[in-house]
Amino acid sequence: MAFLSAGCPGTTPDNTAAPTDNTAMPGNSAMSSTTPPTGGKTFKLAFVTNNPSDYWTVARKGVEKAEKELGIKVDYQIPAGGTAAEQTTIINDLLSKGTQGIAMSPVDPANQTELINSTAAKALVFTQDSDAPKSNRACYIGTDNVAAGRQAGDELKKALPGGGKVMIFVGKKDAQNAADRINGLKEAIKGTKIEVIDTRTDDADRTRAKANVSDAITKYPDLAACVGIWSYNGPGILSAVQDASKVGKIKIVCFDEEDDTLTGVKSGAISATVVQQPFEFGYMSIINMNKYLNGDKSVIPASKQNYIKTRVITAATVDDFRTNLKKLRGK
Repeated sequence: MAFLSAGCPGTTPDNTAAPTDNTAMPGNSAMSSTTPPTGGKTFKLAFVTNNPSDYWTVARKGVEKAEKELGIKVDYQIPAGGTAAEQTTIINDLLSKGTQGIAMSPVDPANQTELINSTAAKALVFTQDSDAPKSNRACYIGTDNVAAGRQAGDELKKALPGGGKVMIFVGKKDAQNAADRINGLKEAIKGTKIEVIDTRTDDADRTRAKANVSDAITKYPDLAACVGIWSYNGPGILSAVQDASKVGKIKIVCFDEEDDTLTGVKSGAISATVVQQPFEFGYMSIINMNKYLNGDKSVIPASKQNYIKTRVITAATVDDFRTNLKKLRGK
């Protein structure tokens, strides 16, 4: 089940540990049945992703559920190249159209503070999936990425009980979600014989993502494991490890639920993947922005962070998860 952080009715404290495999399946959270206020005004709302990954397909389903409940049409925007520059263009266009609420996943939060602050002066801004805590965004809805990183670190310890050299792969390591996950992972493996030897970035380029892994396998013949931080990193790692005929020799821990990732988990090639609930990112972003603009300030807790919990998917749980995910995607 997904929960919000302290400050909202029915929420858990911000520092609650992320759950394990007995967490509810995607789209089944209590928040999915939240009834929006009736009789309120409707507003021009938008949802902006940070790249075109399949990961966002599920978030879009959440947005669509909110659209249906509120009787509105949300402007759903996807930056094709996954760049901050594209997001700037998209957001400026949204503002020119009179958009009153924008839920965005910042590509580069540290360098987008000015954009977010200037946007927040003209419209309600929520961050989702990736936070920008130093900005004037009103609220963050998404994963406690430090806790998620700890989960990945715990799975890495299970995969490498004797330790070993590990490489981390991600689109941009300065993105808040990436930095938090990496920090959480390193925290979890502290004091073990697991050694993170490097972090490679790919700027959300899938071809480069796989090439980075292939290069690392060649450069470090004793590489024991690879960790993929963003959704497409898992499939990229899996493909490179398969090409090198090192399935099982190089352990894989990753994030999210791309089809190839779940196939790898099912086969045992991927030890575990930590999955989020992007359906809730989409649904709650739109529902809560609408509530806030209608005067319900309680949807934003004192912490300004609404955490939606993650879960670990392994070979033992992947079939049930995948079945539910297909229903959620409408397949």
